[in-house]
Amino acid sequence: MKKSAPRSLAFNERELEKYSSAFTLSDMEIFLFPELLYSLVLANIMSPEIWKWMEDPWFRGIGKLNSVRRIHRVKQYIMDHYSFNLDLETWGLTDKEKELARFRSFVDEKILAGSNALFGYEGDRYYFDLDIRRHFGLDTYDADIIPYWKTETAEAMNAFRYKPGYEQGAGECVSLACLYAAALFVVAGIPLEDIYLMGTPLHSQNFILSGDGVITNNRRIVTRQMWYNGTELSSLARRALEHEQVTLVAHCSGWVHSVFPGATIDPSSYERFKRSLHDFLETRVDYEIFINFLRNFSRYRSYFQIGFPCHGNEKYIRMEKAFGYEHGSKNRLGDKTARRLFCEMDEEDLTVNPDPERIIIRAEDELFSIKKYDAFMQELEEMHPAIARNESFGKDFRSFVHTVPRLPSSDAVIGPATGKGICLHTGMSREEIREYLSGLRHDSVVADLAFYTGRYMDQCDWNPFLKACMERNPVSQKVFRQLSSEEIYEILKKYPNVSIYDGNRLALPDEVVNYGRGDGIEKALTLAGILKAVGGSDSINLKIDKQEVILRMGRQRFIFSSGKNYQDMDITL
Repeated sequence: MKKSAPRSLAFNERELEKYSSAFTLSDMEIFLFPELLYSLVLANIMSPEIWKWMEDPWFRGIGKLNSVRRIHRVKQYIMDHYSFNLDLETWGLTDKEKELARFRSFVDEKILAGSNALFGYEGDRYYFDLDIRRHFGLDTYDADIIPYWKTETAEAMNAFRYKPGYEQGAGECVSLACLYAAALFVVAGIPLEDIYLMGTPLHSQNFILSGDGVITNNRRIVTRQMWYNGTELSSLARRALEHEQVTLVAHCSGWVHSVFPGATIDPSSYERFKRSLHDFLETRVDYEIFINFLRNFSRYRSYFQIGFPCHGNEKYIRMEKAFGYEHGSKNRLGDKTARRLFCEMDEEDLTVNPDPERIIIRAEDELFSIKKYDAFMQELEEMHPAIARNESFGKDFRSFVHTVPRLPSSDAVIGPATGKGICLHTGMSREEIREYLSGLRHDSVVADLAFYTGRYMDQCDWNPFLKACMERNPVSQKVFRQLSSEEIYEILKKYPNVSIYDGNRLALPDEVVNYGRGDGIEKALTLAGILKAVGGSDSINLKIDKQEVILRMGRQRFIFSSGKNYQDMDITL
């Protein structure tokens, strides 16, 4: 690809794949190139889209709130303005062999299988009990076909509102995690040092060192108290850390990976993360925690009944019946509202004599004075031998009160950090942040990649961008595959001549097609990618000179108009 562009670098094969992956950001690419995850966080921090949030009245006076309440404000904004999206149509399909071929020369296929459930990962049995291909809607395709899930920038997330069927922004779990990290720093004033991103083969979450700790989970957040409340929401949030290997932890000081050596994260920062996460994932046992466990593990309710005072007498109710009253009520078993819930129960479900086959539990029992798991289980088993005979009960209860996450080994983090950490401070302006990161590009791969991820093409080498445009945009090819070049040209010309990226930043062809809009340069590259995919023998040439964009293939000539500020560029694709 010959061109005249603002910046020119010499990339080896691996670097070219990494830098081109900064534009497509598929799940597999982020697994293979750990620097990419935090580069998207930085790109979002530099994005004007995040800074616009500060103008919303919802955030007026946010600086007066404590850190956890500020996080809740950001959470509610995300809940109100973004949907979770993980379908097969948004970014199209690819196939295993094509993706394996890209990386076969520098990564073992067994390692790649650990990156993605669709390549063979089986960490969370829940999905495999469902049949994961049917779960994701892939059962109608050949077994080799897999989704090309791309992680979206803040601009691409916001642009979903232009896509039919969407009324607001949207994104998948990694996109939401990176959006959260950027927004918590820019809008909520949470220091980057307190934000850790955790990636697993099936999910992405953040752990925030604020208060007792906060975990982001898709659009929602989970506090430490919520983690143990036994609800479906907390159960979904727990699944990744309970069942999956955490493959990647990314932080402003660097990253650590479960597979690849050369961790760059600061050792003391990683130890702080592990210690805080351990504290978050372990709790002592009391009555409320035990009730929450039974809320989550309904199969053990048949062992128990609740006893409580009623008009001077004690009455009893089977545990499954008691939980049934929580539905449609604001009151909950186990906490201070339980007494009101007892008052809502029908007399026919209450008995004056306990069921002799069930264990009676009461909030005031000495058993439930706050204690560690081992002490609690010893007392419970001594009082009720039937529990001791049920091995799964003890195992499940232990995992509920003490999740042991499978984190990348500390052995990978020895000695001083090998990379250049990112030292941004709350209160810095967007311009100050961009200037700082720009000055760090030669010393930090993550900072350098942030400008590629953020599409600042007037400050980047175009070769990785062009590679991504020509090779990895299946949606644009699918939409237009039955049309002639002239028909495609006419459709593209009718799209609004507006990019989803401001300034000289550029969208990928699939973003142009998904959102039905684009600058002339973006439209020309979309058409070029489609023409190249159909295997035309003629070379494709793109000339950009201020407002005029000319795409040539053989005798065909297509003219577009650009609002970007590029001139004297001659690109052979």
